[in-house]
Amino acid sequence: MQNIIKKLRLKRRGVALLAGMHFYGNPSTKLKIIGVTGTNGKTTVATLLYQIAMDLGYKAGLISTVENLIAGEKRLSPENAPQTTPDPIYLHKLLNEMVRKGCECVFMEVSSHALDQSRVAGINFVGGIFTNLTHDHLDYHKNIDNYFGAKKKFFNALSEKAFALSNSDDDYGDAMLEHIHARKFTYGFNKFEDFHGEIKKLDFNGLELDINGKRVKSKLIGKFNACNLLAVWSACELLGFNMLRVKEIFENIKPPHGRFEHFTSKNSVLAIVDYAHSPDSLEKILLAVQELKQKNGRIISIFGCGGDRDPFKRPIMGRLGASLSDIAIFTSDNPRSEDSEKIIEQMKSNLAPEDLKKVKTIVNRHEAILEGGKMAKRGDIILCAGKGHENYQEIKGVKSHFDDMEELQKSFRQK
Repeated sequence: MQNIIKKLRLKRRGVALLAGMHFYGNPSTKLKIIGVTGTNGKTTVATLLYQIAMDLGYKAGLISTVENLIAGEKRLSPENAPQTTPDPIYLHKLLNEMVRKGCECVFMEVSSHALDQSRVAGINFVGGIFTNLTHDHLDYHKNIDNYFGAKKKFFNALSEKAFALSNSDDDYGDAMLEHIHARKFTYGFNKFEDFHGEIKKLDFNGLELDINGKRVKSKLIGKFNACNLLAVWSACELLGFNMLRVKEIFENIKPPHGRFEHFTSKNSVLAIVDYAHSPDSLEKILLAVQELKQKNGRIISIFGCGGDRDPFKRPIMGRLGASLSDIAIFTSDNPRSEDSEKIIEQMKSNLAPEDLKKVKTIVNRHEAILEGGKMAKRGDIILCAGKGHENYQEIKGVKSHFDDMEELQKSFRQK
């Protein structure tokens, strides 16, 4: 087996290198692999499922954008490896180690790039979860149909014994389940889903949901998290978890690093860091923030758009960010090889005159966050969006340490 792996290392990483091969142990070993795909919510859903499984006493694995975990132990991705779904060689190395460490279940984010490049080919998933499909990655997929097609491959490949769980509230939710072999289930907030949710309470203290007649509480905030929690609850039922214990765990469960992380400053400003970097995720996070805003408070948003990535979303994100904020500070994200000022100009290209008046342009992200902290007053909310868990900024091929949460905390200490 080691000789085979060595030979494969000599080949180019990517397309179908390990199609049909299983390097993760004896076939009799029962490793339940659950994949989560969609534009937004993948990291939260996969991470919460991992946390719940561990709290229930299972040995579990997590493969996500934020971190790879094996029964609580962190594993670093190799340099330049795809962050969301690793290349096939490293992915199977992780799965092999999970089996050796006695893991019973694995929760994995499955990206559209990974599906298009067959990075997960040959993996026998026992379940698949679809969160949503919105404008993102069109620099790679070219159009939304191709993007949908990449996601659909995942569900088409599920076996008859697997479950397919889809968000029926999403425009693509029903289509994702068409003509597949897996057992079909839906979740949503309308009326006819298999797992039907109703939001009973939503405020800064958290959420209360009714899921198929059961009252569930969580400290997570926002409607978007209500949808994530509903997906997680539904998957737990399909996996046969002890739902009385799951309900208890829900009450204290924490979001992944960089997903609506927040603190309150000494002068009563709510400061939030989130990974929102697509039009849909930015809109949802700002709508959630609006629900928390005090009567005389303001929303100060700080965000940019990444370089060498989908340029079509830049004016959309600029318009959404400005229209849903009282003050919007346009700044750099990871400009990579592009010019930050040109990216910001594209963000401003579709603004209404009244929204343009709300916009401040500060190219340096450190200075932008510092300015946000200086202008924030009691009752205001600062949202720093786009980078979330990332602890670096990439400019002209150079990665330097940069952490939005650290910068936000510094901005208040300097007031």
